[in-house]
Amino acid sequence: MTTTTAGAAGATGTMGAARAPSILRLTMLHAKYTLIETFRTPIAVIGTLVFPALALLFFVVPNRTVADNPEFATQAVISLAVFAVMTNGLFSFGLTIAENREKPWDPYLRTMPAPGVARVLAQIFSTGLLGFVAIIPVIIIGGLFTAAEATPARIGLGLLALAVAALPFMLIGICIGYAMPMKAAIAVVQVVMFGLAFGGGLFLPPILFADWLNTMSQFFPSRQARELVIWAVQGGELPWWVWVGILLWTAAFFVLALVLFRRDEGRRYR
Repeated sequence: MTTTTAGAAGATGTMGAARAPSILRLTMLHAKYTLIETFRTPIAVIGTLVFPALALLFFVVPNRTVADNPEFATQAVISLAVFAVMTNGLFSFGLTIAENREKPWDPYLRTMPAPGVARVLAQIFSTGLLGFVAIIPVIIIGGLFTAAEATPARIGLGLLALAVAALPFMLIGICIGYAMPMKAAIAVVQVVMFGLAFGGGLFLPPILFADWLNTMSQFFPSRQARELVIWAVQGGELPWWVWVGILLWTAAFFVLALVLFRRDEGRRYR
């Protein structure tokens, strides 16, 4: 009996060890084809890459009061890097999920033996890669045409902070994708994107806000993301409402995403 139990436990452990590389391979494979499918619509990729860089080039670089001040220029570059990551997360998850729900291919994929976690991780990896690529033009333009500055270590911390700050936007995109059809999702994503961008101080620095707008802005995940990355790159004190807000937004939209996913699964597969 002991030998049999030990053998069963060993077999279970072996299966678990073999399952992990299998999930990883499926994740990488699905991420590869997700990227290929994304690049088949070049305008979607071009918009993600070009718009934040153009905003920096047209609105920050000509303003020499900002561009020639190292502190202000660095914060402007950070704000548009956050905008690039936010836009990528909202569009990649919101529109992709909404579009896939209207295609017969998506229900077919759910019948396959591959675990759902592989698809979720693949979407995160592919979106994260595009988000990383989207901030490269912003960093290059900021480095060449403004007085923005940061040490390599601070840039690394800033990228890590960007990755953390991107979570609420990804989850918001997931919620939009599972909550509404494609045509509605396009409009809602655009409204949410510009609302968070202007309200979060990504286009206009919060120092120029009225007191009431500055207070309201602190509840926006975009403002919290901006302040987190600025803290990571420039140092200083991190206000408590920044990390508390990011945690609360992430937890709230994670729960909502699960609810909407279950609702969608119940409507279409029962």
